[in-house]
Amino acid sequence: MKNKMKKWIVALFAAAALPLAAHSAEIRIGFQKGSGLLSMIKAQGSMEKALTGHQVKWIEFPAGPQMLEALNAGSIDFGSTGAPPPVFAQAGGVELLYVGAEPAPVHSEAIFVPKDSPLRTVAALKGKRVAFQKGSGSHFLLASALNQAGLKIADIVPVYLSPSDARAAFVSGSIDAWVVWDPYFASAQKAYQVRVLADYTGLPLANGFYLASRRFVQQSPQLVGTLLEQVSASGQWANSHPQQTAASLAQLTGLPADIVATWLARSRFGATPVTPAIVANQQRVANLFYEQKLIPKQVDIAGRVWAWQPRSGVRRD
Repeated sequence: MKNKMKKWIVALFAAAALPLAAHSAEIRIGFQKGSGLLSMIKAQGSMEKALTGHQVKWIEFPAGPQMLEALNAGSIDFGSTGAPPPVFAQAGGVELLYVGAEPAPVHSEAIFVPKDSPLRTVAALKGKRVAFQKGSGSHFLLASALNQAGLKIADIVPVYLSPSDARAAFVSGSIDAWVVWDPYFASAQKAYQVRVLADYTGLPLANGFYLASRRFVQQSPQLVGTLLEQVSASGQWANSHPQQTAASLAQLTGLPADIVATWLARSRFGATPVTPAIVANQQRVANLFYEQKLIPKQVDIAGRVWAWQPRSGVRRD
C-alpha cells in the first residue's frame, strides 16, 4: 500500500511539473552578430551551466530590429538590443518587456564621414545621404544629433542599410555619412581613418536593454532572473579582465586585436535592473521618435518594465 501511495505521489508531482517542463525545456536566446557579451557567454557555455536542466538555443541576428521581429513571432524568448528597437516594436504592438539594462554608450557609436569629406558638422548633413540600420541605436543617435542641430530625419536622405551593406556603400562613395556601433565603428576608423561628426557626447544617453516576451516572463520569471544574473556576473568579469575579454572577442569575431582593444576601451558590459532613471532615458527616446513622426503613436515605457530583483552572490565560473 505504501509503495502504491509513493508511486501515486511521484506521478502526481510529475504530472504537475509537465507544463513548466514542456515550456522551459528549450530557452531561445537571440544575440546580434558582432555583439560582445552574449557572444562570449555563448562561446563559454556559462549560460548552459546556469540553466541546468534546460536546453539553450542561440539564434544570431544582424541587428536589434530583426531580433524583435523574431520575439514577436515567438521564435525567441530573450535577447538584447539598443534603445530604439523596442520603441519601434512597442509602437508596432509587440508584447515585449524590458527586463534588464546595459550601461549607456557614449563613444562606442558615431556619425562619421570619409576623411576627405567636405562635411564638417552634423548640420552639414542636410540633404545628404546617411546610412544606418533603421530602428537601431544608430537611428536614435542620428535623430538626437540632428535635433540638436535644428534638423530632423526628414531633412536628410536616410539610407536604411545593415552594417555590412552600409560598409560597402561607404567604401563605394554612394553615401555621404554612416552611423554605426562598435565593432563596425572601430573597424571603419582603422580601415578608412574616418572623421567623426558626433557621438553621444553632449546628447541624451540611451541604454541597451535585455528584453523578453511577456509570455516567457509570466510563465518563467525565475528563469528570466537566472538569465539576467548570469549576464550580470559575466559582464562584471569581462569588465575586470580586459585582456582575456579582448582575446575572447578577437577569436569570436575574427577582428584584429587593435580593433577589439579600441572597442573594449569605450564599452562596459553587464546587466542591471531597469531603474526609474533608465525608464526616463528610454521615454525620451520614444518621445523624440514620436515628435519626428518616426513611430505612429506615443508609447509608454514604464508600463513595460519587469522589476528584476537580483540575488546576491551570483558568480561566473
